Amino acid sequence: MKHTKIVATVGPASESKDMLRSLAEAGVNVFRLNFSHNEHAWHREVINRIREVSAELDSAIGILADLQGPRIRVAVDAEIPVSEKQRLRVSDISRKDTLPESSVATVFLDAAGISDALETGHTILIEDGTVRLRVTEKGDGWVMADVEDPGIIKPRKGVNLPDSRIDLPILSAKDKKDLKFVLEEGVDFVGLSFVGSAEDIDSARQVMKHLLPEGAPLPDIVSKIERKEAIRNLDAILGATDAVMVARGDLGIEMPESEVVILQKDIIRRSLSALKPVIVATQMMKTMTENPTPTRAEVSDVTNAVVDHADAVMLSEETAMGKYPVEVITTMREIIEKTEESPFDDIFKALDLNVRSEYATIIRSAYELARSFEARAILLLSMSGFTARLASHFRPDTELLVATDNRRTWNKLALLWGVTAYLFEGDRSADSFIERMIDVAKTQGKLEAGDRTVVFLGRIPGEQSVQRLVGIREIR
Repeated sequence: MKHTKIVATVGPASESKDMLRSLAEAGVNVFRLNFSHNEHAWHREVINRIREVSAELDSAIGILADLQGPRIRVAVDAEIPVSEKQRLRVSDISRKDTLPESSVATVFLDAAGISDALETGHTILIEDGTVRLRVTEKGDGWVMADVEDPGIIKPRKGVNLPDSRIDLPILSAKDKKDLKFVLEEGVDFVGLSFVGSAEDIDSARQVMKHLLPEGAPLPDIVSKIERKEAIRNLDAILGATDAVMVARGDLGIEMPESEVVILQKDIIRRSLSALKPVIVATQMMKTMTENPTPTRAEVSDVTNAVVDHADAVMLSEETAMGKYPVEVITTMREIIEKTEESPFDDIFKALDLNVRSEYATIIRSAYELARSFEARAILLLSMSGFTARLASHFRPDTELLVATDNRRTWNKLALLWGVTAYLFEGDRSADSFIERMIDVAKTQGKLEAGDRTVVFLGRIPGEQSVQRLVGIREIR
């Protein structure tokens, strides 16, 4: 069994129920829906298919709704070829009719007041950095910029401003409509694009609370780390978010390419220490969009993320529109399993943890007990998922089997490193939970007679007992 989870993006190549089932059987744990594309009707149908596959396989499968976010785009009517050292004026489209005449070409952006965030020396990157401008002069509602990397400025292409503090709401008008839809559909995770601060996350969470009935459970927020500002505010973001995605596409545009791998390792380390699940994303096996085998560099990329103990690795166009969606999952799973079997993935001591509490200490004791007695598995009851997240953090060598009576928790557990989740609805007896989990695990070959296990009970609604470490249990 692989411990590192796989997140796969759904698209034309993977939208059918048969393909979704094949991908889940091959190793997908969470399906990602990219809300930069497709209508709500399409997303609803895919969500229904995923839930059907999950029920038929009796397997936890998470759904991540990835919002487009407040992306800035070029707002011109026609292409503008630009040459090196050419001078351009940059402003926002709302000022088009009020700007003074100029002898130089003007590039409009679609974000109101964006020129206020630009200062002399700031970089403007267009279409993933294909065209690079440098601000040289600031005026009233406009800036002048020199072309450093020439090319063609095309309508509706994305714009990155890595040096600027962008005061845009984390949720655009489109995002709010999409968010209302995904909350109604009951997705498990919501991806926030272009997060820059903890305030962005708090704002999005408040919008979700407003859209749902009071007290209704919220999906987990996955904050995408893809801006220079997010790196500066990472500790605060980790304190506010539920999970993190290392979105290396835009991160590699806003930061020097030579630093991306180092940043990835730092983000993973700090996320794990803060007890937040972390996903590594973008072009992990892009070659397999068109070819049946990955490059050696791509194999190394996946291996590196596993060795760093990321909770999950993610595929985008490889499964959304690639020619070999099942093959890429099978290959990625094989890389994960081989890496986890190798001595290079061994953990000789528990990972550092920022959380200091009696409960964390008890979970640490369960981890240490499992190591000392060479237990085959740690058996957990976790109704909210917090106990499972703590246990997963320590990255135990043993199987981590988790029972819950909460379907939403069950689906969210699909993202956690090493967790095999079992759903037993309508049964809140601790003994019954454990017995049923053991029976199912034995039929799956995860446990057999004579195995030692460590049993830990999380808080069970309706019972007087609090969380407790039961101790060693031998399977009969």
